[in-house]
Amino acid sequence: PRSAMDHQPKFFENLSGTGKAIGVLTSGGDAQGMNAAVRAVVRMGIYVKAKVYFVYEGYQGMVDGGDNIVEVSWESVSSILQVGGTVIGSARCKSFRTREGRLQAAYNLVQRGITNLCVIGGDGSLTGANLFREEWSGLLEELAQKGKIDAEAVKKYAYLNIVGMVGSIDNDFCGTDMTIGTDSALHRIIEVVDAIMTTAQSHQRTFVLEVMGRHCGYLALVSALACGADWVFIPEYPPEEGWEDSICFKLSENRARKKRLNIIIVAEGAIDCHNKPITSEKVKDLVVQRLGFDTRVTILGHVQRGGTPSAFDRILASRMGVEAVLALLEATPATPACVVSLSGNQAVRLPLMECVQMTQEVQKAMDEGRFLEAVRLRGRSFENNLNTYKLLSNKKPDAELPKTNFNVAVLNVGAPAAGMNAAVRAAVRVGITEGHKMFAVIDGFEGFARGKIKEISWGDVGGWTGQGGSILGTKRTLPAKYLEKIADQMRTNNINALMVIGGFEAYLGLLELSAAREKYDEFCVPMVMVPATVSNNVPGSDFSIGADTALNTITDTCDRIKQSASGTKRRVFIIETMGGYCGYLANMGALAAGADAAYIFEEQFDIRELQANVEHLTEKMKTSIQRGLVLRNENCNENYTTDFIYQLYSEEGKGVFDCRKNVLGHMQQGGAPSPFDRNFGTKISAKAMQWISKKLKETYRKGKVFANTDDSVCLLGMRRRNLVFQPVAELKTETDFVHRIPKEQWWLKLRPLMKILAKYKTSYDVSDSGQLEHVAMLPKGAEPAAI
Repeated sequence: PRSAMDHQPKFFENLSGTGKAIGVLTSGGDAQGMNAAVRAVVRMGIYVKAKVYFVYEGYQGMVDGGDNIVEVSWESVSSILQVGGTVIGSARCKSFRTREGRLQAAYNLVQRGITNLCVIGGDGSLTGANLFREEWSGLLEELAQKGKIDAEAVKKYAYLNIVGMVGSIDNDFCGTDMTIGTDSALHRIIEVVDAIMTTAQSHQRTFVLEVMGRHCGYLALVSALACGADWVFIPEYPPEEGWEDSICFKLSENRARKKRLNIIIVAEGAIDCHNKPITSEKVKDLVVQRLGFDTRVTILGHVQRGGTPSAFDRILASRMGVEAVLALLEATPATPACVVSLSGNQAVRLPLMECVQMTQEVQKAMDEGRFLEAVRLRGRSFENNLNTYKLLSNKKPDAELPKTNFNVAVLNVGAPAAGMNAAVRAAVRVGITEGHKMFAVIDGFEGFARGKIKEISWGDVGGWTGQGGSILGTKRTLPAKYLEKIADQMRTNNINALMVIGGFEAYLGLLELSAAREKYDEFCVPMVMVPATVSNNVPGSDFSIGADTALNTITDTCDRIKQSASGTKRRVFIIETMGGYCGYLANMGALAAGADAAYIFEEQFDIRELQANVEHLTEKMKTSIQRGLVLRNENCNENYTTDFIYQLYSEEGKGVFDCRKNVLGHMQQGGAPSPFDRNFGTKISAKAMQWISKKLKETYRKGKVFANTDDSVCLLGMRRRNLVFQPVAELKTETDFVHRIPKEQWWLKLRPLMKILAKYKTSYDVSDSGQLEHVAMLPKGAEPAAI
């Protein structure tokens, strides 16, 4: 909480980089999204009038100097946003580990006046940077003694500022929820698993997949969650003694239940409780010898590091890059080296060495066999993932399940969104584990009224995580005109709680049902909503299930369109996205695809704005980047339609550029759900189900469930850093019902980012950033929002 600070917003226009020089390097293993970070640092640096230098080939280039350290321009980073890996190269460097090497590096930097470094890499690279910073003044004095630099330089360049960004596909760095590249690596793994599932299903095979992660099981764990794997082996959580028997028992039981395929995921660093490695070959041999199942091993290897960065990684890296430059501008000799990272949905700065120390603590705990401690130190998101996985993967025998005699119904409402099925699966399985009978409603409220409702079992939802659309079927119909019939169905099937997975209609539906409680006792039961819509326009949540998948679709399409323009030169594309009145997809799509402008309803624009954008593009065509990309939300303005904007640009751009338009349409609602949506859907839905169980216990009186307070109809959303249950009645004041959007939307704060990276002068409120925080161990019982 900032007290006095709140009244005076801090604007970055007041921070100047004049006279400062920033060096940017990538080091350690490569990761998708590093280029997006490099691009953001370069453009933000130039924007604040600092000089920016590439350091090629990591620390090796810093030691070698010469052509390895060059000043760069705005255009130098054009077209790298969609490229995986790092275009400035990364190398393992032995000489930087010696004092001689660091002395040479310091000399090379001082020659160019560089005293600000932005390092993008893993924990090793960042530790090296910190040591360099601590030695800096000593190195300069030594250079002065040797007569390589003068006393003036020692005074002028007395301090080295360092800001790190973590680029690592393993997500093995403490203090950050997501490292740059993790989400893209998950994309690669999930693509492979989805492909393998179809062949495994055809032959009734067992597949053992080995994923990267020598010391960290994050990739293995989350991909197991995202594809519903039967078993996962990770270094932080070794299986108990006798695991060989348990895994064989589980696999044979699965076969008996007519499950045609088994997927086992092994992290490359997996170990048993005696710290002995568990390899994918070992697991395969076990299954073949004991069960005789047809078993195959697939080792994913470097595929995981490759390919284009996902939308999430591009946005994450762009946000971090801009934040890193702000941190360098504000750094003083007294501020410790920091890393910029993401906590929940918020950019934060953390002392670099605190993060490194905690990361090393995890390894130490694992080496000493303190595995529970290791999981706890990994942080909230890891622990959360592990608990959810344990909850959903193993069905207890019926005899061991509690019996609550409660019936809970699950339904989908609104338009289809990728990840809905993952949410249904999680709800059904958690419900069964908690002892309830689970019912599935087909075709939303309309199907409910018609009695399309049936009991659904643990096995019925197997394999649902990777399916797009809505298997249960979904309709936009609201319940108001069917209240009588729905109440009948609730009574007939003795439904004691409702879980609704859907978009804005689901929210309106819950408001209608809670208003109908006065008339119908049947609606006096706990009800919860989980937001699922590509538009991300539900009040009470920063994210909704399906929006990430849609964003990736938009980004992929924009990449292809940009590529088509690179051949023809001087062409501008106008692309229309979905979202109703909510500009989330257009705005974030523009950030992820490196667009020049995004027209949205939330930020009114007029003909002068359009004119300015055309002039901006005309200027751009004079540079070496001869193409433009403009996104337009479908409802941003009823008169300035996509056609109108296309015709205006065509007329005004005559002789300078030509125009094409594209309406993306319903492809934004389809496709296999992204890892983020599978994981988010699974986790948020499991949590909603646990809330239902708690409410059922609280409201059970004299043999029946009776709940009629506001807090028994809630929406579960992610807000900044936490997952919160909010009564829908309280969200009414936050909603613009005419345009079906929340009155305040967090992502509007990121709008200036897109403009800065596209070279527009803009105002940017950075009051949120700046305070150095400490790496917090989460108090027991606090609810993290980490995805």
